Amino acid sequence: MKRSEAELINEATQHLTRLSGYVERSDLSDDIVFDAVCMRLSAAIDALSRIEETRRIALFGDNWRAMWGLRNRIAHGYVTVDRASVEATVRTDVPELIATLVDAAHRRSTGHPT
Repeated sequence: MKRSEAELINEATQHLTRLSGYVERSDLSDDIVFDAVCMRLSAAIDALSRIEETRRIALFGDNWRAMWGLRNRIAHGYVTVDRASVEATVRTDVPELIATLVDAAHRRSTGHPT
């Protein structure tokens, strides 16, 4: 059964929120925390990849290619994932991504156009 956009956004938001909690509790220099953050980040991006393409482009624009590229580096070349890139993504991009997803979910639930 195909999952709805709302379900996929909710799943991604949950992964990103959990990821943020890991970072609040410990430093990304801790290998276990880094692994957990990478897995949650990859899972969130993977969930978002199942949103209809035109909608995904409306939500993320040109950023989608970079997001998907990071997911691929984590999923297919994990040993070569650059800690600095992940840390910058977590500190700079994840809060903005969560805000985008929360806004999209809110607009959808209230019937406002996106």
